[in-house]
Order: sequence, then structure tokens, then C-alpha cells
Amino acid sequence: MSALEDFRAEVRAWCRDHVPTDWRATQTGVGDAEFVRFQKWWFAQLHSAGYAVPHWPAEWGGGLSVEQQVVLYQELAAHDAPRLVLAFVGIHHAASTLLVAGTDEQRRRHLPAILDGQIWVQGFSEPEAGSDLAALRTSARLCGEEGENYYVVNGQKLWASGGMHADWCLLLARTDPDAPKRPGSRKSAGISYFLLDMTTPGVEVRPIRNAVGDSHFCEIFLDDVRIPAANLIGGENHGWQVAQETLGTERGMTMLELAERLGNAGFRRLVESAPVNDPLVADRLATFETEISGLRGLCRRLVEQGPRNPADASIVKLYYSELLQRLTDFGAELGGPEAHTVLAKPLSSSWESGSWVLDFVGSWEWTIPGGASEIQRTIIAERGLGLPREPSVA
Repeated sequence: MSALEDFRAEVRAWCRDHVPTDWRATQTGVGDAEFVRFQKWWFAQLHSAGYAVPHWPAEWGGGLSVEQQVVLYQELAAHDAPRLVLAFVGIHHAASTLLVAGTDEQRRRHLPAILDGQIWVQGFSEPEAGSDLAALRTSARLCGEEGENYYVVNGQKLWASGGMHADWCLLLARTDPDAPKRPGSRKSAGISYFLLDMTTPGVEVRPIRNAVGDSHFCEIFLDDVRIPAANLIGGENHGWQVAQETLGTERGMTMLELAERLGNAGFRRLVESAPVNDPLVADRLATFETEISGLRGLCRRLVEQGPRNPADASIVKLYYSELLQRLTDFGAELGGPEAHTVLAKPLSSSWESGSWVLDFVGSWEWTIPGGASEIQRTIIAERGLGLPREPSVA
């Protein structure tokens, strides 16, 4: 066998021995404490095998090739392994930010802590600055006291996934309120990027209860919060550039993992719930299988070859989120009235759990965060196709 086939056999054997076959049942209807415990336990299992952060550099615990990462995510999806829901922001967004723009001290402090289970949240969106992130109003003012510089932060963040469990936050705040007003400046000017300890006085987290009773999203209120200047990342007023790197991680290997899960857990459960010998249903299933194959191909090309067009990442994000929405909608349609009585789903699953109505409601979240579908279409039109810029409504 080739080295890659050997690796696949290794991962497959590990999954057979370590993926808990009853996790969907045991994680349905549990409280927050049990959910956090299970997530940290599962992360530790993957970490001990070298599978938790395969995309990190070898010196920090990763080092798997792109081909090996593809195999790993394929096998985890095929064996219906739980998702690393709580670790997601830490191992992807926080890690990529630290590796690209962090100082050596910041990397030494936080990367090992993430491997030990440190949980991160993303503090980007605000009540009037969601898709228009550059319009954020949270302020950070540089102060000094006895030779120690710090920033005083005031404002509010919204839609912070998992904020109630987070230890640290990736925070965007405006350090130069006059920058956007200067001739030739963009709204994104004057924004800085901080690492915020969530135990800092003045930080308040309020969970937001959604339509299905979950409190996955949170509000974060910041009232005269002091952040040490050493926690600034990427330089003052250069936060927008750093944030683009953070958001870019949502379009790479993370999308490949999600595509594999959609093709395995999602599509497989859809087929299992479909009526036998119905030609109309069979036609829809064939269409979904074709679309999923296309999504997998797009994701694999993106991670293996890198973006060849400025809009490639937006194409993948748009394709995945809207395919997910259509697939879960069809699952709810096939499930009929009985599907509307399922009021709980495994907390460690993604939006392809097979609890179709809950999955469909949850799928709408994917068409909004990380750039709404409308924003992605604008990027594709302007950066990918070279069409004229959309007129400003201001």
C-alpha cells in the first residue's frame, strides 16, 4: 500500500476503536456542563492521537500534509465522529491569527493552552455591524498607568457563538474613530485586533435563546474593560487586515471538513429517511449527490492548490451554506409532520444531525455569519467577475 493508504488504514482503525457509537444518544438533551465535559474529552482524544490540529505547523502539534488532512476528515465523517464544536474557533480562527500575526510570546502563551482545552469566541459582529463589519462601533482607548499601557474598551458584540463557555475572545475594536472620516479612507481604517481574557472585569456575557430553544449565540457587553497593550495583535489600526486572515480560515480546510460531513452524516441520513421507489424523491437525491460531489471537489481544489481567484473562497462558502439549507429543507419535507415533533438534537453534531426541522432552522445561520450570502454574491461579482462596484446607499 502507498503511504497515504497506510495513513487511511491507521485513521480508520483509530476511529473504530475510539469514536463513541452512542454519542448521539448520550449528547441529546444534556445540559451545558455535560456538553462542555464531552467536548473537552473528545478533543483530548483527538489530540492524543495527533488528529486535533492537523493543519497547524509540526512544531505546534500538527504537520499533516494536505492529502493526509483530506483523508482524516473523510474518515472522521464516515465514522460519524462528533464535531469539535467548542474548539472550532480556537483551533482555526485563533490559531491562524496567532500564527500569521501574533508575536512569539503570544503564540507560546496561547497555542499550547488551546491544545490543553482553552476555549475561544469571536467578538466581531455588533448590533449594527454584522455583515457590514467595518461599521463596528466598539471603542478602544489607549491609556497608561505606572509605565504599563492598556486599552479601555467599551461596546457590545453580538452573535458570539459559544461565548458563555469561552476563556478568551478575538476582539475587534475601533482605536482611531476619526480614521474613516479622512479623505480616501475606508470604514475599515482605524480598527485594531485584541486578545481578550473573558474573566476581565467589565465583561458580561448574555446567552441569546433562539427559535428552537438553544442558546448557542451570545451577546458580549464591554464596560470599561482593560486590555493590556501586549494583547494587541498585528499593530494598532491594522486589525482589519488581521481579521481577513481570521475569516479566511472559514473557507479552507474547515469547509472541506464540513463538506465531508454533509456528504456522509447529512446525505446518508437523508437517504435513510427517504421513501423507497419514489422517482421524484430519487431524482432529488441524485441532484443532491451531484451537488455534494461538486462541493467536495471545490473544497479539495481550494485547500490543495490555494485560491486562484479572489472570489474562490466566497464561492465555496456560498455553495456550502445554500446547499445545506436546501438539503435540510428537503429532509424536513420528507419527515412530514412527525419531524416537527423532534425538539432535541445531539449538541456535538453539526447541522446535519437528521433532526430535520432543527437542522433546517440551524442551516439559516450558515447563510449569515462569516459574510451573508448577499455579501458573498457581491464579492463574486466584483472581485471574481470584475463587474462594477455596487452603488453605495450611504
